[in-house]
Amino acid sequence: MNAHSLINILGWTGSILYLLAYALVSAKKTEGDSLLYQGINIFAGTLLVIYTLALGAYATTGLNAVWVVIGVLTLGRRWLTRN
Repeated sequence: MNAHSLINILGWTGSILYLLAYALVSAKKTEGDSLLYQGINIFAGTLLVIYTLALGAYATTGLNAVWVVIGVLTLGRRWLTRN
């Protein structure tokens, strides 16, 4: 497998995972601040940061990087305020 194929697989996987996370919340199978939802989003966002960096799509890289930071901060807040 060459690098181009690997990058495309990362991009498609990230996109599918974003859609999966959204579908789970929309179907009320998980909550927006749950470990599952945020974990999927963090992983998907990281894959898409790699993908968009490789493409030189820096605006989209920034968007996905912020998406990852929001997920990390949400989980951090949950962890800090747990009972």
